[in-house]
Amino acid sequence: MTPSARMQAAIDIVDAVVAAAREGGAAADTLIQRYFSTRRYAGSKDRRAVRELVYAAIRRAAEPPVSGRAALVAVADEQPELRATFDGSTYGPAAIADDEPRAGAGVAPVWLAEKLTALDAREIAALLDRAPLDLRANRLKTDREALLALWPEAVPGHLAPDALRLPEGTQVEQSEAFAQGLFEVQDEGSQLIALACEAAPGELVVDLCAGAGGKTLALAATMAGEGTVVACDVDRGRLSRLRPRATRAGAVNIVERLLDGGREAQTLSDLAGKADVVLVDAPCSGSGTWRRNPEARWRLNPARLDRLVTTQAHVLELAASLVRPGGRLVYAVCSLLPEEGEQQVARFVAGHVGWDIQPLHFGRSTGHGVMLTPASDGTDGFFVARLARA
Repeated sequence: MTPSARMQAAIDIVDAVVAAAREGGAAADTLIQRYFSTRRYAGSKDRRAVRELVYAAIRRAAEPPVSGRAALVAVADEQPELRATFDGSTYGPAAIADDEPRAGAGVAPVWLAEKLTALDAREIAALLDRAPLDLRANRLKTDREALLALWPEAVPGHLAPDALRLPEGTQVEQSEAFAQGLFEVQDEGSQLIALACEAAPGELVVDLCAGAGGKTLALAATMAGEGTVVACDVDRGRLSRLRPRATRAGAVNIVERLLDGGREAQTLSDLAGKADVVLVDAPCSGSGTWRRNPEARWRLNPARLDRLVTTQAHVLELAASLVRPGGRLVYAVCSLLPEEGEQQVARFVAGHVGWDIQPLHFGRSTGHGVMLTPASDGTDGFFVARLARA
């Protein structure tokens, strides 16, 4: 592909990303893959160059741009070497006019940016940095030192004992170590959430919003394969991805349980008041993961945020009913919005007697929990709180 053709491809993909954000469609990564699946002539350098252009445009635009062209023209204004790619050639975009629309720059839509009051300018800017690649050594099969020997360029994580970091783009999932289940790709912050549960061998642990099971696998490894981790979710498709991952990891103490939305308490009635630990990695806005999914800013609106907050409160109530006396409840969201984190836990504590806040030894304190941020901790953004039932 010529440089001009790459630019036109990026414009087309950003148009698709904007439409998907508006209509609840596929993520940007998926759309990029789909675009190139029908264009076999594009080589690896072409795909990489187009991807970089797409994400540069998405990261720069606070609001959904009026068009992919408006987003990329704004990028070209700031990177003059790109203006030459708007040359009107057969496969390239038309020349840039001085008065044509440009996408505005910013971190997030104004209403959303106003909620990030706990962050300073450095932390807000870092929300749109490129994310690193973190691995979690699977202690059921190996340790971090053994993995570090496989990748000399890797560096140990500085917060989680099983974490190591590789340069972005390292093709780890094509390695023999991955096929053998020696590691999982997992942000160091996510690893810390699993560690905050302090799950011990022999315990009954419930991962209430397990999804595809990243934290479930980390919990099973922490428990040395002893005891039971009950992985629950209302999404059959996501939960179905856990079993092959658990098999590869050698995690034999995981039990999956598909929940019926609105009838979760009935499905979990046999576990009421019995769990040693319940982890709630609640559905959220994902504002802490904009490094990986910058277009998520375009998908959120006040009404959707209100629905998420209501869902989080419901899941938190359900989780509390499962914890045995003396047991632990860990609540986490990959969000830095106070409504989803500290305010959510504050409401729970105010409405429930017999629950004590337990300290966590990472991040910085905020409300009844802690906050992790890309700028301060090198992780995705999270709020985490741990409570103990009297």
